[in-house]
Amino acid sequence: MCQIFSGQNPLNYECETRSIRIDGHVTSIRLEHLFWRTLEELAASQKMTMPQFASKLYDEVLDARGEVKNFASLLRCCCLLYTGNKAAGMPAVEAARPAAALCVTG
Repeated sequence: MCQIFSGQNPLNYECETRSIRIDGHVTSIRLEHLFWRTLEELAASQKMTMPQFASKLYDEVLDARGEVKNFASLLRCCCLLYTGNKAAGMPAVEAARPAAALCVTG
C-alpha cells in the first residue's frame, strides 16, 4: 500500500512559492506543486483564476472571522475538501456558495 504513496512523482511534493495580490498587497505563498494544481482546478471550476479565487477566499474568511490565520494551511484544507467532494461524487464546488464555505465544516 505505501508504494502507492512512496512511488508518486517527487514533483507532487516539491514546494513552489508564488506571489499573489491579496487585498492590494503582494504576498508570497509556499505550497507543494500538487496543491497548486488542485487550486488551479478549483479556481477554474468557479470560473476564476487561482489568484482571483485566493483573494476572494481571503476576503470572505476575513469578513466571516475578522482575521485569516495560516492562509497556506487554509488553502491546503480547501484542496482536500474539494478533492474529497469530487471523489464522493458530490458537486466539487457549488457555484452559488461563497468560496469560504468550502473550508468550513459543521
